[in-house]
Amino acid sequence: MQPYELSLADAARAVAAGELSPVELTDSVLGRIESVEARLQAYVTVAAESARKAAVRAEHEIARGQSRGPLHGIPMGLKDLIDAAGLPTTASSRVRADHVAEGDSAVAARLSAAGAVLLGKTHTHEFAYGLTTPQTHNARDHSRVAGGSSGGSAVAVAAGEATFALGTDTGGSIRVPAALNGVVGLKPTYGLISRQGVTSLSWSLDHVGPLTRTVRDAALVLAALDGRDRRDRREPGGASAAPESGDLTGLRVGVPRNYYFERVNPEVEASARRAIEQLQELGAELIEVEIPMARYIQAVQWGLMVPEATAYHEGTLRSTPDLYAADVRILLEAGELVSAGDYLRAQRARTLMRDAWAQMLGRVDVIAAPSVPMTAVKSGQDSVRWADGTVEAVSDSYVRLSAPANITGVPALTLPVGRDHEGMPIGMQLMGRPMDEATVLRVGHAYEVAVAYEVAAARSEAGAGELAPVAS
Repeated sequence: MQPYELSLADAARAVAAGELSPVELTDSVLGRIESVEARLQAYVTVAAESARKAAVRAEHEIARGQSRGPLHGIPMGLKDLIDAAGLPTTASSRVRADHVAEGDSAVAARLSAAGAVLLGKTHTHEFAYGLTTPQTHNARDHSRVAGGSSGGSAVAVAAGEATFALGTDTGGSIRVPAALNGVVGLKPTYGLISRQGVTSLSWSLDHVGPLTRTVRDAALVLAALDGRDRRDRREPGGASAAPESGDLTGLRVGVPRNYYFERVNPEVEASARRAIEQLQELGAELIEVEIPMARYIQAVQWGLMVPEATAYHEGTLRSTPDLYAADVRILLEAGELVSAGDYLRAQRARTLMRDAWAQMLGRVDVIAAPSVPMTAVKSGQDSVRWADGTVEAVSDSYVRLSAPANITGVPALTLPVGRDHEGMPIGMQLMGRPMDEATVLRVGHAYEVAVAYEVAAARSEAGAGELAPVAS
């Protein structure tokens, strides 16, 4: 195994044991970028020189016994909405082509303090306003969409171009590309992670979170990012510890009887249900739940996001409209047609939905469901036809199962649970109570450990190492 293939936890252990240096790890990842980036286009900017300097600095600090923790010397990418001092923050848009960040965002500063090595900025769907990231190609099949809007971050992690990365999630923009590329993505509780220095799409729906190779890795990154933010409306506290392995006896898993399994590809449903059965085998109790106010979810999501995005872009939309891509410009112009009354009704509906979800999550510890209704579609495909004859836009399909966690602000984790007949990854989503990332991560990690054990046992019985892991 090459260093660029290591999980964050494995790389951190190797660095701490002196078996791998931050310079060796960073050089391996930069070499991987050089070999695959032309095909994948995950990065807007690669800062190789500064990354190597940071790796050397980390190596010297660790050698002097000044370790800053598990992220010290680990190479990572930042979605190009997130400011890092001295680097462009373009939002993958011509509108911001000449913008260079004067200072670090709060999350970039936290990762720098933890000793992480910044490789560069990853592509987003323009201003995060889309679910495909059209300039970036899926890590598993280059003819398919990467998912969005954090497509560059997901592809970089999946392809070995970063050991971990940060993305943003407004309607699924961490979880969708993570699921489509076969990696882990965590959208934390709303307000838990600072958004200071992060370009906004919709300020009441935006979240920042990690994309990683394993659930344990996501917990390690979250621990470095977690903390109070006085600039946010909410001021939560409490660090999120890395999940412990073990059984799930006594834990209650909610299985939706509506919404999350409607208009879902049969292979996606089968993989998600098998994963849920695995949670039951680990000791969890499965409880059917009714998703409240399901008929209003998409209307509330768009009713909040569209006018807030338009308000943010009001000045540049009027001064330089031609610099926006056509799909984004149309959405921004549509936002001008949303009345104040409609926006306030969406906010009121969100409050009712939050209350209803709180009641539902009082009965269970997590909700388990598919992350997205279908695997990655071919680039350029605009719509999907479901078995009932319904035709749905690809973007509407991908946002449909992710939006509730953004509206309600609950933590949501996606992790790989299988592949379809063409080998494309399938993800399962775990959603929990606000500020209870620990339980969500515990459940995801328990599944991850169980599957890894089954794969290892199967390989041992077969006497060969060529069996593909179910959740790889």
